[in-house]
Amino acid sequence: MARKPWSFKEDRRLMELARTSTSLEEAAKQLGRSPHAIKRMALRLGLSLKSKATKQG
Repeated sequence: MARKPWSFKEDRRLMELARTSTSLEEAAKQLGRSPHAIKRMALRLGLSLKSKATKQG
């Protein structure tokens, strides 16, 4: 499956979502991309997104 290039607008949106502590899954849903793609781009941009599936405690 071919990857869809990220636009500047999507980069900015991902930065905004990370800043507001949006979950990885929610960011994927809002951007229409897989959680893996979101995680990969977040790493490239130096962002941190938490997964809802992460167990606490």
